Amino acid sequence: MLASTSRQLAPALGYLGSRQKHSLPDLPYDYGALEPHINAQIMQLHHSKHHAAYVNNLNVTEEKYQEALAKGDVTAQIALQPALKFNGGGHINHSIFWTNLSPNGGGEPKGELLEAIKRDFGSFDKFKEKLTAASVGVQGSGWGWLGFNKERGHLQIAACPNQDPLQGTTGLIPLLGIDVWEHAYYLQYKNVRPDYLKAIWNVINWENIHGLQKVNHDHYAEYVKLFMTFFVVV
Repeated sequence: MLASTSRQLAPALGYLGSRQKHSLPDLPYDYGALEPHINAQIMQLHHSKHHAAYVNNLNVTEEKYQEALAKGDVTAQIALQPALKFNGGGHINHSIFWTNLSPNGGGEPKGELLEAIKRDFGSFDKFKEKLTAASVGVQGSGWGWLGFNKERGHLQIAACPNQDPLQGTTGLIPLLGIDVWEHAYYLQYKNVRPDYLKAIWNVINWENIHGLQKVNHDHYAEYVKLFMTFFVVV
């Protein structure tokens, strides 16, 4: 069972031995599609430079890890764990983030998702306030998240530092992630993170999030496989 303590890295030997390299996913919209809320320059740099760097570094680190496994070099395997977590988390988080956004987004969710939000937070406005506050409150770099707690059967807000992936560090299934690294907003909003967070609600893709709530979205299986390849919590 996933939990937030007693984590141990464990290799999936079969997968590593036959793995394919990770690749940068295409955005489902143009770089300028989210303007004026997030400008094209930010989106281009964020996707083609920052996310691409996580993918490239993950592939390089996996190759080194595979070599260490083949040699039985436990010291090298342990030394590579932070890079696997950081770059693997960066790839996972951004792959979710891009689909959480849409030029046709904004407004409020509908149906079961809206009812779940009302049930667990009181109202949609209260939910927005709580997730915004959690995201503003991240010290340094990190993410604000809406996740699903399978054990308790309800939605839950969390914040993760750096590129720590939500499920591996909290056990929550990720539904909505808000990137609060400065590279996600600085060129447009400078160091005023609350202004960025106010704007991003205008492009939240509630249809995508509703799909993740049902665990039917295309990238969910890839997310689980990528994370569980490296991080097995015992």
